[in-house]
Amino acid sequence: MTDDLVGAAAAEPVKILLTEDQGMMRGALALLLDLEDDMTVVAQVAEGDQIVPVALEVRPDVAVLDIELPHRSGLDAAADLRTQLPACKVLIVTTFSRPGYLRRAMEVGARGFLSKDGPVDQLAASIRRVLSGESVIDPTLAAAALSAGPSPLTVREREVLAAGLGGATVADIAAKLWLSESTVRNYLSSAIGKTGARNRTEAARIADERGWL
Repeated sequence: MTDDLVGAAAAEPVKILLTEDQGMMRGALALLLDLEDDMTVVAQVAEGDQIVPVALEVRPDVAVLDIELPHRSGLDAAADLRTQLPACKVLIVTTFSRPGYLRRAMEVGARGFLSKDGPVDQLAASIRRVLSGESVIDPTLAAAALSAGPSPLTVREREVLAAGLGGATVADIAAKLWLSESTVRNYLSSAIGKTGARNRTEAARIADERGWL
């Protein structure tokens, strides 16, 4: 390969998939990241269930994911990207400082976790760092996660509580998760005890506020 071709290959911009459900913020972030000489936003996604299909189509180097998106969490999408598109690095950017979110992000393979309050040049620098193999974590969010400790909920307890958000009945939860109603009640009882709640509605609220769901 000639020196010219080597230089051209090295100059290829970093391909970024950007997710954000607020249109104005998403457009502004895309515009600002595109101003970076070494970056280009190849896709913008507003809904969580679009992340993986779009990523498989455009093959980004980095996926910048919000957490709370319509239809599907950015954390759930990150878990799928880890298996279906392992070359894509995931950077979580969120307004929510819930400590459980950071732990879950690391569990699903995210390489970065930042607050949306930070400047765009910090985001650009973090994208470069995760591409170089580093992990980038907002120090304030990291301190909050360490002080809060890990989630006491099992995977199943978390699934049952999440399925019950919005007032679903035990029968609804059982049908959705392919479990018996007695099994659902057992998981709910255990989750209530672990969260120190008075009932399953309060347990779900506590778990959601702490980022465990």
